[in-house]
Amino acid sequence: MSGIASPRELTLRGVILGAILTVVFTAANVYLGLRIGLTFATSIPAAVISMAVLRAFSGTTIQENNIVQTIASSAGTLSAIVFVLPGLVMVGWWADFPYWESVAVIAVGGILGVMYSVPLRRALVTGSDLPYPEGVAAAEVLKVGAGVGGAEENRKGLAAVTAGGLLAALYPLLAKMKLAAEEVGGAFKVGSGGTMLFGGLSLALVGVGHLVGLAVGIAMLIGIVISFGVLLPQLTAGGIPADTELAEYVGTVFRQKIRFIGAGTIGIAAIWTLLRVIGPIVRGVTAAIAANASRKSGGNESLDITERDIPIGIVGGTILASMIPIALLLADFAVGGPVANALGLTLLASVVYVLIAGVVIASVCGYMAGLIGASNSPISGVGILAALGISLLLLGLFGQSGSEEDTKALVAFALFVTAIVFGVATISNDNLQDLKTGQLVGATPWRQQVALILGVLFGALVIPPILDLLNSTFGFQGAPGAGENALSAPQASLISAIAQGVLGGSLDWGLVGLGAAIGAGVIAVDELLKRSGKGSLPPLAVGMGMYLPTQVTMMVILGTVLGHLYNRWAARQSAPEFAERMGVLTATGLIVGDSLFNIAFAAIVAGTDNPEALAVVEDFPASLPLGVAAFAGIIAYAYWRMRRDSASV
Repeated sequence: MSGIASPRELTLRGVILGAILTVVFTAANVYLGLRIGLTFATSIPAAVISMAVLRAFSGTTIQENNIVQTIASSAGTLSAIVFVLPGLVMVGWWADFPYWESVAVIAVGGILGVMYSVPLRRALVTGSDLPYPEGVAAAEVLKVGAGVGGAEENRKGLAAVTAGGLLAALYPLLAKMKLAAEEVGGAFKVGSGGTMLFGGLSLALVGVGHLVGLAVGIAMLIGIVISFGVLLPQLTAGGIPADTELAEYVGTVFRQKIRFIGAGTIGIAAIWTLLRVIGPIVRGVTAAIAANASRKSGGNESLDITERDIPIGIVGGTILASMIPIALLLADFAVGGPVANALGLTLLASVVYVLIAGVVIASVCGYMAGLIGASNSPISGVGILAALGISLLLLGLFGQSGSEEDTKALVAFALFVTAIVFGVATISNDNLQDLKTGQLVGATPWRQQVALILGVLFGALVIPPILDLLNSTFGFQGAPGAGENALSAPQASLISAIAQGVLGGSLDWGLVGLGAAIGAGVIAVDELLKRSGKGSLPPLAVGMGMYLPTQVTMMVILGTVLGHLYNRWAARQSAPEFAERMGVLTATGLIVGDSLFNIAFAAIVAGTDNPEALAVVEDFPASLPLGVAAFAGIIAYAYWRMRRDSASV
């Protein structure tokens, strides 16, 4: 409250601990992103580790622990830049990652992401009812660790988080030992074509589903039906080669066609989402200007602690000032290519593109993260749209070049611009989640926003040498001279293919257009449902169901159903709020355990250069039935335990 001294928050020891965690988490995320195309949210593991470390010091506060997780999660999320930058090596433009050039492009994009998200805090965090599953989960972890609430409730809450964490870590341990399957499902024939349905046996995804709510789960299920029940069988009908495995063929069609349709749906849904949130964004900016005026007239004490953002004048000035290093970076990158022949016009167009696309992407990514969480937000779909936009811009300026070298140079320039915009996307995908955590624990927004900038700078310094190490050790599939053990870097490969397809004239626009038409239909249905008072069908969630592999979405959907049933039960209890909170805490534990295990496993793999370092058997025939039984048993036990502890109050 105004007039009351701020609690200990942005401290030197917290910044140092956040920097140390940055190195560990960012290294793990870079490796996993390049090997399997997935990264994990680091805010909750960072919060857990921060509480354990800072407990040894006096005067530790919940807000100080929140700063540590903010720094670590900002840097950890920024590692998703590996979905773009390796493309420059894949297309043969870079042989390695020039250190300071790479640091600069990562840092400037990340800082822009922080600045764009400042006014969005009021629009999408304090002024919206988005669930922010990971932000809420991190806040619950911090509250339990700080002893917020009654002694008995905190004891049970801490036990719920701990139990959920242990249960979530147990299953992936069995899976990495090869005793249990990591996924269930397969490819199968549908008429003369085929499709595939998998469920990744991840308790973290179940936990995320519990937190995001049933409407998102239904929307994602509809997306799955559209992509895997209708489109994939049609696009594979009558065309399965005799010498090709069904699973391999439908997987290829999914990657090369369905994901482009899904990207079109996400694109039109993103535009619609932006139009819907323009009002709240304008109100957020207006409120930020009003807060700035109040600060000038009455001093900082005239504002509540939880309303003190970085002043909007500094935000706007930083955004505009950032355009100068962006222009210098692009000018330096363009040397020796066709862009150098029309440098002034191209730089102006590219800088304006970054400025405008940054606003759009920050808004959309913040909304998507609020809807389903940073870990599950289809950030690579946003990367596709960003690459598509700049590639079309360059196509308009230069046309299709007949020279292979000129085309390569234009593709490389498009990827470099995309990397800057993608930095905005990754950070805004995480920032609002962190700011939601801050809102729930009473943090000061400007201090947390400074911590986000520190996390960006730490991450920018760490990511390039890790990329260089992995490039020299493994290489990337598709890059010149890549060996058989090269990292797949699937998103970088796809985004590079988009740029090459546009500038080389080979992109199938019909697929993107079909996705946009589907998205328009979903938007119409959503509006009809809202006007009739019968609920909603979030268009972005439908697009996610179409675009993401079912290994991710199926377990999220299961979690939404379980969470809905549990919350209906909790509402009938004598202490309904406590019962519902126990569900949130157990779901949080599932996310914590899975995240911490992934960090540990990534470190083991990186240290041993062996993805099967924990395997105790080579081939275990019972791994599938044992895995399904163990997974179902763990979920059943977790929910039984929740109900037992909630009902005993």
